[in-house]
Amino acid sequence: MIELIKKRVKAGDYQFTIHAFERCVQRGISPSEIKDAIMSGEIIEDYPEDKYGPSCLIYGITQEGRILHVQCSIDPVWIITAYDPTLSPEEWEKDFKRRRKKL
Repeated sequence: MIELIKKRVKAGDYQFTIHAFERCVQRGISPSEIKDAIMSGEIIEDYPEDKYGPSCLIYGITQEGRILHVQCSIDPVWIITAYDPTLSPEEWEKDFKRRRKKL
């Protein structure tokens, strides 16, 4: 699945939802950082029943070394949202790839 997403992103065959665009502007995340994160990324969560169709959460690192999480649908590839998980360390394990278990 990740290889299909990377292939489409590399070819420029993806789009941003309005929500993703607004959140990226608010969070200071550029489109090139989204692409970097996906191209270096790995799927850390699957959402087969998402309202946008099957989607996943990708952990990736930009060329500048910034860790990002990018949620995207799979077919077609829509960027749903993106954020920097290091800004919410209480929600994630130290590697930022696994959510902390809630007590």
